[in-house]
Amino acid sequence: MAQTIEVKVPDIGDFDAVPVIEILVADGDTVEVDQPLLVLESDKATMEVPSPAAGTVKGLKVKVGDKVGEGSVVCLLEQTGIGNRESGIVEAKGGASDETSAPTPDAKNVSATAEGPAVPDSRFPIPDSRGAPKAAPPPDSQAGAAAPAMTVTVPNIGDFDAVPVIEILVADGDTVDVDQPLLVLESDKATMEVPSPGAGTIAGLKLKVGDKVSEGDVVCLLERPGIGNGESGIVEATGGASDESSAPAPEAKADPKPAERPAVTDSRFPIPDSQGGPKAAPSPDSRGAPKAAPPPYAGPATRKFARQLGVDLSQVTGSGPRGRIQVEDVQGFVKQRLSAAASIPDSRFPIPGGTGIPPIPAQDFSQFGEIDTQPLARIRKLSAAHLSRSWLNVPHVTQHDDADITELEAFRKQASSETGVKLTLLAFLIKAVGEGLKTYPEFNSSLAPDGESLILKRYCHIGFAADTPNGLVVPVVQDVWDKSLSEIASDCARLAKTARDGKLKPGDMRGGCFSISSLGGIGGGYFTPIVNAPEVAILGVSRSLMKPVWDGQAFQPRLMVPLSLSYDHRVIDGAAAARFIVRLGELLADVRRMLL
Repeated sequence: MAQTIEVKVPDIGDFDAVPVIEILVADGDTVEVDQPLLVLESDKATMEVPSPAAGTVKGLKVKVGDKVGEGSVVCLLEQTGIGNRESGIVEAKGGASDETSAPTPDAKNVSATAEGPAVPDSRFPIPDSRGAPKAAPPPDSQAGAAAPAMTVTVPNIGDFDAVPVIEILVADGDTVDVDQPLLVLESDKATMEVPSPGAGTIAGLKLKVGDKVSEGDVVCLLERPGIGNGESGIVEATGGASDESSAPAPEAKADPKPAERPAVTDSRFPIPDSQGGPKAAPSPDSRGAPKAAPPPYAGPATRKFARQLGVDLSQVTGSGPRGRIQVEDVQGFVKQRLSAAASIPDSRFPIPGGTGIPPIPAQDFSQFGEIDTQPLARIRKLSAAHLSRSWLNVPHVTQHDDADITELEAFRKQASSETGVKLTLLAFLIKAVGEGLKTYPEFNSSLAPDGESLILKRYCHIGFAADTPNGLVVPVVQDVWDKSLSEIASDCARLAKTARDGKLKPGDMRGGCFSISSLGGIGGGYFTPIVNAPEVAILGVSRSLMKPVWDGQAFQPRLMVPLSLSYDHRVIDGAAAARFIVRLGELLADVRRMLL
C-alpha cells in the first residue's frame, strides 16, 4: 500500500537558516533513493539533500531563497515502500518511518551520521553518537610558548570516508588567516572547504589533489606566533594549547610583548603598531607568490562535469544565485571556446581575438541626426562572419577578362524555345566551369588545415550565389560532371525558388567545390568576389554588353560578358588563373567545345 512520508532537512551541524540555492525536483516528479531534491549552501559548504526513498514528490514546501534548518519540511513523498535510509529525516504520516523493529534513534543523531552532509567548519562541533558535543582535547600545560606549531587535520565529515581532495588552495610558506580555506573536498553529496583553525604559516603540506582523506587525516602543520581561535576538533597542538579560551592566562614574562602580537590579523583592518602607524597588510608568501584565489563556486555535479571535459572552473562565469557556476555555464564556456578555435584556420598561426585587427570605435550617430536601428537577419550575420574569416585568412588575387557569348546567346534562345526548358546563362557558366575544373584540377581542391598538403576532389559540386530577402545564400548544384545543360538549368531554378522561399535545407548548401556569383541580372561591371573558403576560387559574372571587337579587319558588334576570377594565392598562382579564365572564355565562345 502506498504511504506518504514527510521529508525533512537532515542534521546540518550547528548551522541554522541555511539558504536554498537550487530546487532539483517539482511536484509530480518521480525520484529514486538518494536522488538529490535540493541544494543548500552555508558559508562553508554546498550540500545536497537526498531523497530517503523512491516515490513521487508531492506538496513541495520550499523554494529558492528560503532559509531552512534541521527538521524543516522539504516535501511529501508518496511511496510504495519505505526507503532504506535512516528515519532521522523521514516522518511517516500513518506508518513507522523505519522498516526495522529496532528502537529508532533520535532524529538528530541518526541524520548526522547517515544522512546529513557534514559541515567542515571547526567553529561548530558535530555531536557525537550520544548527542553531546565532542569534547576538545585538554589544553596543553605549555600554553603560551613562543611560536608553537599545530597539526591541522581533517574535521568530522559525517559518515563519509575516503573523500577526494579536488583543490589545494595553499602551499608551503603561505601565510593564512583564521578560517581561510586550505583545501576543498568533494563527496558524492557535498563540496566542503577545510578552513584554517588559526593564523600562521603553512609548513609541511601533506596532501595533493586526488588524495582521499577521512576524519583525522593530517592536512599540514601550521606555524604561528599565537594559538588561533579555531576549535580543537581539527587541531592537535605539538607545542602549545589547542584552545586559548580554556587555558590559564600566561604570565606577562612568558611573552615580552603580548600586546604587539595579536593572534589574528585581518588585512582589511590594519592594526596600529607601537609607534601609532598602521601595520602593513599580510604580504604574499615567502616566495613572492600572491595568495591563492578563492575556489570556484560550484556544486558537486558541476565540478564532476567540468573535470570530465577538462574545464578550469576558475575561468567560467556563473549564472546561478550569487554567481554559482552551473552545468549550463560550463557547456556555454566550452561552446564559446570551440567557436573561437574554429575561427582560426591554422593552429600554427593563432590570431589574437580571431582577427588581430583593432575594432572600429563605437560612435553615437544620434548626435548628428535622427536614426533607426534594425537587427540583422540571421543569414546576414552568419554570412558576415564567414566572409570576414575568408577575407582575413585567404590571400586574394582577382583576374579579369571578357568572354564572347554572341553565339552562346543565340543558341540559348533557340534551345529554350525548342525544348521548352528555360536555359539561363548561369547553366552554361556552371557547365563551362565544370569542364574547366577537369582541365585544371587545382581549382577543384582545398588546402589542408595544417597547410602542408592539397586535398584534390574527384567530384564536382558547384554553388551559385542567390539573393534572397533575408540575405545572400549559396545553394549547390550536385554532380555537375554527370548532368546535362537541361538538368543543371532545372536544378538552378528549383534551388533558387527554394532559397527565395527560405526553405533551403542544410544539405542544399554543403559540399561545394567552386562558387559562381552572378550579378548579370542587376548590372555593373567587374568586381572582386570573396573566395568561399575552404574553396580556393570563385567566379564573378557581371552584365553582358554589346561591344565593338576588332576581328583583324574591322570592328564587329559582339556580346561580351565581364568575368572576375578571385583565387587563393596560396594554392593558385597567376599563370594558372590566367589559363583557367582563358579556357572559360573559349568554352563560352563555342559551346561545342563542352562536348569534346
